[in-house]
Amino acid sequence: MDTDKEQQIHYGDDYHYIPATSVASGKGVELKADVYAFTTQIANLVAVGLPATDSFVLVDAGMPNSADEILSMTRERFGPHSRPRAIILTHAHFDHVGGLVDLIREWQVPVYAHPDELPYLTGEKSYPKPDPTVEGGVLAKLSFAFPNEPLKLSSWVHSLPDDGTVPGLPDFRWLHTPGHTPGHVSFFREKDRMLIAGDAFITVRQDQLYSVLTQKMEISGPPRYFTPDWEAARDSVKKLEALRPAFAVTGHGIPVSGVQLTDGLHILAQHFDELAVPDYGIYAPENHHKH
Repeated sequence: MDTDKEQQIHYGDDYHYIPATSVASGKGVELKADVYAFTTQIANLVAVGLPATDSFVLVDAGMPNSADEILSMTRERFGPHSRPRAIILTHAHFDHVGGLVDLIREWQVPVYAHPDELPYLTGEKSYPKPDPTVEGGVLAKLSFAFPNEPLKLSSWVHSLPDDGTVPGLPDFRWLHTPGHTPGHVSFFREKDRMLIAGDAFITVRQDQLYSVLTQKMEISGPPRYFTPDWEAARDSVKKLEALRPAFAVTGHGIPVSGVQLTDGLHILAQHFDELAVPDYGIYAPENHHKH
């Protein structure tokens, strides 16, 4: 990459390693021959493509300082000189773009995100700050230390196509699933009902540190300390439940499938206010009451 173009891209000014690691860190799970979920510390990313074909797409880019680990995984799975056709983002929170600048420098491939997410990837706008006061356990209390400044990706980042197609993944379509962030998207493949959900819902209770570290499975709403719009988040969960996914990889927690997914997502959609929405905190809905 020429030096000028390299200098144009960088992480947010407050970028740093976060010392939180689960038992799944550094491990991968093959959900289908061409869908591989990989965990960096407490966040998941997905490599979509058949092994050893030197052709894949990366969905999300891990925790800060995770680029070397991601590169090792992709070389091992797809070949020593492999690089993706593109990097696609569910959203641009620090734990989903943590290796992104280094990966662009290494691979020189385009990045795609929803238009509403682009300001957080071009240096224009920071997300609302995480809420350390929210009902929601130890991770919420630590969230004041999470990186929040926008990345600057310059001309490497592009909008996802308006027609719902996903660059490099012809069988998938993207769905706008906001709430957790304004431009949050999820990816769905109709033929096997495979869902890559990002943080629209997750499969671990982020408000229980024990669950995060041990990866105890529980279908949950988006992380409370980093979700400003609960009404949109509820609508997004209902939209994803209506797809009747057979498999789901989420941004946090283990992949889930079958009855466990169908029932868990149905319960979350039906009882979203009681299960997901916090009772108090900066972003808790005003006058919110449990039913």
